[in-house]
Amino acid sequence: MLELRAHVLTSGARHLGWKVGFGSPSSLAALDLARPLVGFLTHDRVLSPGDVVDVSGWTRPVLEAEVAAHLGVPVESGASAATALAAVSEWSVALELADVDLPPDDVEAIVAGNIFHRHVLFGPVAPARPGTLSFSVARDGSAVASTSTPEELTGELGFVLASVADTLAHGGARLSAGDVVITGSVVPPIDISGGGSWVVTASGLGEVGVTIS
Repeated sequence: MLELRAHVLTSGARHLGWKVGFGSPSSLAALDLARPLVGFLTHDRVLSPGDVVDVSGWTRPVLEAEVAAHLGVPVESGASAATALAAVSEWSVALELADVDLPPDDVEAIVAGNIFHRHVLFGPVAPARPGTLSFSVARDGSAVASTSTPEELTGELGFVLASVADTLAHGGARLSAGDVVITGSVVPPIDISGGGSWVVTASGLGEVGVTIS
């Protein structure tokens, strides 16, 4: 993953942050992982409100509703969950588009391919994470998925951020101030191959949407 990231940055992309994948309890157990997988984010993959994304050439396009943590200070390897959580200066709702084009049990290939990442879109930033955080996902105005317990799938967010710092340290990278981390889907990934207008809403964080063709 870091080799791919180095190539992408050398080709002109700008670093944005990191992404977390396969952090749900069932995924960790199925893949025999101690912590979630980590990929990278770059500015060229960030969508703007109103963008239309053509997924007709994708293998299995999915949408993930996520919490984005915007770091104000670095998180070092070995940091506690509380320390990692305290490093976040802002929060936002995020919508990730991914293309599941590899077998979901081939960990090395998944990480080398940046965990299926294609695009990300962020909502407005908030200075604090709401005490009660719930999510809903709608297609063309109709509810598709929702949760009032988002950390059941992602894991506790402080742990998630601390685990990212630990994983990066093994490869000689670090979680730095200014990095944005999307922390994993709060609902199971949603098939978007049928297109439509999609909106992810998070209580206290606002909403973000994209049109799929």
